[in-house]
Amino acid sequence: MASHVGLVPPTPAPYKDNEPKAAEKIDYLNLPCPIPYEEIHREALMSLKPELFEGMRFDFTKGLNQKFSLSHSVFMGPMEVPSQATETIKIPTAHYEFGANFLDPKLMLFGRILTDGRLNARMKCDLTDNLSLKANAQLTNEPHMSHGMVNFDYKGKDFRTQFQLGNGALFGASYIQSVTPHLSLGSEVFWAGQHRKSGIGLAARYNNDKMVATGQVASTGMVALSYVQKVSEKVSLASDFMYNYMSRDVTASFGYDYILRQCRLRGKIDSNGCTAAFLEERLNMGLNFILSAEIDHWKKDYKFGFGLTVGE
Repeated sequence: MASHVGLVPPTPAPYKDNEPKAAEKIDYLNLPCPIPYEEIHREALMSLKPELFEGMRFDFTKGLNQKFSLSHSVFMGPMEVPSQATETIKIPTAHYEFGANFLDPKLMLFGRILTDGRLNARMKCDLTDNLSLKANAQLTNEPHMSHGMVNFDYKGKDFRTQFQLGNGALFGASYIQSVTPHLSLGSEVFWAGQHRKSGIGLAARYNNDKMVATGQVASTGMVALSYVQKVSEKVSLASDFMYNYMSRDVTASFGYDYILRQCRLRGKIDSNGCTAAFLEERLNMGLNFILSAEIDHWKKDYKFGFGLTVGE
């Protein structure tokens, strides 16, 4: 008699997907270094706060060698004047700006001088692999309007700390620490001796490959929340919420950031009814066309601008 062993169906293997997965172990001794405290909202700011302008702008940058370049900028458009009225008061203005840039792996220098007498200067110097020095200054002909700031930024293995010194007896310090691979917590303190004001702030940031969520509170009454969702490699959605406990001002905004092959489009709308859009179109290598628009029906304020950028 023939054997029937070969007719018996094999026992199905158990589905591994139904088995509970072991939780990923977190190596708390090898956490990533967080971004600086002052930049925790940078993804939301990139989408929601582009460099909007009104009028005409032309920027030209000429590289003299690999490290040194010169820049020329021309701007023509209205300038807003502070007023108690509901409608915005604007005065036509125009200025020319000359700049010089020096870029090195460990030293970066930027200088700008305008026809109205303003001088802007910025510097970033890596003193060591972990310690960097940042400085910026603005000099003007107007009394009490010139200012300067020096920052010392220390980058640890899983933390960052920063100390700030500024004119007007301004002192500040911040610290941010990674507590998990995706979560970092930080705090800051500051003292403005000239105005006799001090404050303390706390912040949290959670990020992964698809989203970034941040929250920040300060004793000055400020509460800031932001959220950025990466829909795809080219599309991001962003929102933020700003609340001031002292003045009771509340603002919420929603925006998008769309990166195409030849252009980048950013736009937003906020709870005050203000809408804005910013388009950067690459026409050719080293040639970019810029369109800027901002509409505020409540204040009857409409801003439109276009520009051209030549050079990289």
